[in-house]
Amino acid sequence: MQAAPFSHASHLPGRFDHSFQNLLGDDVFRSHLVSLIYATLTHLAHVGAFIPDPPLLLLDRKCLPVGKKNPPGIVNCTCVSYQLPVMPERYHAYKDGSYVMPNDEAELDRLDITHQKLRILLDHKLLLCPVKTPGRVLDVGTGTGIWAIEYGDDHPDTEIVGTDLSPTQPSWVPPNVKFEVDDCEEPWTFPQKFDVIHARYLAAAIVDWPKLMAQAFQFTNPGGYSEFQDYDLVYYSEDGTLTEELPISKWITTLLQAARDFGRDPCPGPKLGGYMRDAGFKDVQVSKYKIPIGPWAKDPHL
Repeated sequence: MQAAPFSHASHLPGRFDHSFQNLLGDDVFRSHLVSLIYATLTHLAHVGAFIPDPPLLLLDRKCLPVGKKNPPGIVNCTCVSYQLPVMPERYHAYKDGSYVMPNDEAELDRLDITHQKLRILLDHKLLLCPVKTPGRVLDVGTGTGIWAIEYGDDHPDTEIVGTDLSPTQPSWVPPNVKFEVDDCEEPWTFPQKFDVIHARYLAAAIVDWPKLMAQAFQFTNPGGYSEFQDYDLVYYSEDGTLTEELPISKWITTLLQAARDFGRDPCPGPKLGGYMRDAGFKDVQVSKYKIPIGPWAKDPHL
């Protein structure tokens, strides 16, 4: 089965507030730290600069009440999200607190940018596994749904199901694509198995990776594929210029430890192959890609 973990290569100058370390013993602060700084980290990966906090955003994506007719592709739900009184970001309400990232417009834009980044990195391929026309595809942690929508456009005869904690996907999607509010770490209840199961960038989002991989194995049809793409968020430089004493090194070390304290692995990428083999997958293939932070990569493709 195909596995494609990602390696995150980075070297980016920046600032680090040492007062953060003095507050890491406070559970509330640590929870906010994971959300705020991790969001900043992912912005850095795209633009190579520090991004200010997004402005206050009101709830602007709502589900219809149960019993009302939803637009195509959207399932019934009763609550989308909420805002903390001291935080400008908006967060998911279903299984609230189980995922540290927000689901507001700024975050949805970030996810779409990440999708385009990976398309360029993978030579515009949506999948690396050698599958032609699968009958059923599951996109775990679909986010904005952009991967499922594009795959549905390219494969109109394939049924695609995207699941996520937040129903923030578009209202109008290809007729062969649908989205469901679901927690991928709960027992899966799909009525049928899938020819392809796809999941990516779930770093710092999953408590039990072996359990998730075991469920993917259970719901993959014989002869089918599961493809996981994820990060190793440890910063490093190939020329040795990124040292432990630099503020950015201390910053990322604090960030990763905060994610681990939250019970989520921020660096699942290098472990994906092992997780898949342990779950029972055969012919596991692992590919490693570099993603630089900043505009100065010597490789024009990067």
